[in-house]
Amino acid sequence: MRIDDRLTDYIVEQVVRLVKTPSLAGHTDEAISYVEQELAKTGIGHRRTGRGALLVTLEGREPGPHRALTAHVDTLGAMVKELGEDGTLLFTAVGGYALVTVEGEYVTVETGSGKLFRGTILFDEPSAHVSKKIADTKREFENMRIRFDAEVRNEKEVAKLGVAVGDYVHFDPRCEVTDTGFIKTRHLDDKAGVACLLGALKALAEFGSRPRRTTHFLFSTSEEVGFGASAGIPPEVGELVAVDMGAVGKGQESDEYSVCICAKDSTGPFDYALRQRLLKLCRSQKIPHKVDIYPFYGSDAAVAVRAGLDAVTGLFGPGINASHNLERTHRKALAATVRLVLAYVEPGGRKR
Repeated sequence: MRIDDRLTDYIVEQVVRLVKTPSLAGHTDEAISYVEQELAKTGIGHRRTGRGALLVTLEGREPGPHRALTAHVDTLGAMVKELGEDGTLLFTAVGGYALVTVEGEYVTVETGSGKLFRGTILFDEPSAHVSKKIADTKREFENMRIRFDAEVRNEKEVAKLGVAVGDYVHFDPRCEVTDTGFIKTRHLDDKAGVACLLGALKALAEFGSRPRRTTHFLFSTSEEVGFGASAGIPPEVGELVAVDMGAVGKGQESDEYSVCICAKDSTGPFDYALRQRLLKLCRSQKIPHKVDIYPFYGSDAAVAVRAGLDAVTGLFGPGINASHNLERTHRKALAATVRLVLAYVEPGGRKR
């Protein structure tokens, strides 16, 4: 099935819209609702799971063990931990990231009543003209603050605005699409994977194709905090592929122009026969690809197995530079990923 510029443009558009949709783990309803709306446009049936994830099931042309692909809509962010006595906010992480990657970031604080306030994450002595600590102090949660953009001088004045412990803190995505084909933004992990699954489903719907085996697409909601696909995968699934980022960096094979197939992550090797089949598909269809090992990486595939899913697993996705930081990928990597998704599901025939 051919992936043309029109479909790639659609996938890029979905990345942009998704990264601009706030969806911290535990607070993903807006993103799931958006995915539902996109699926409805192409007439693709879906249902919400008990945990609020979204499941699409496409009936296969042949009997046999079901297949599943999963991508997660949830992202990194923070939560208010304490109202500082000087009117700043102390925060705790939602998901895992180094504090140096968010220092200086603009944020939106969302109160329980839905009010939105702006702020900035800063070291607690941020002025180079006032303190020398800024240059050589290790960044830890105890010495980082959210500078709150309201005329407040103490914690009581902040509380009077409705801000409280447990309020969500959304990082600005800072999304930009360049004329050279790059998409640079926070939250490509894993909004890029979600966009790729939406692109593949759109292609299947437009061509009227059915997968060879019954195939499920799970849009999970809590991967960044470690339990995304622990529920929601149907028990008939014999093969599960996580569509998540390929980590680009020093010492890695992955790049920003290919689909990256993971041979091993922090939980151990992925199924060898499945990996070889994915490689064969890439070679036969001339899909730009890389094989890599990610020693500090975990995904929904491992979570599902730990939860008791009796299935083999694999992982692939677009190469993404600077993971859990100011991320970047290229439209070529998105197109290559969708091509491999479609090759994997083996579309054919016509929908009934």
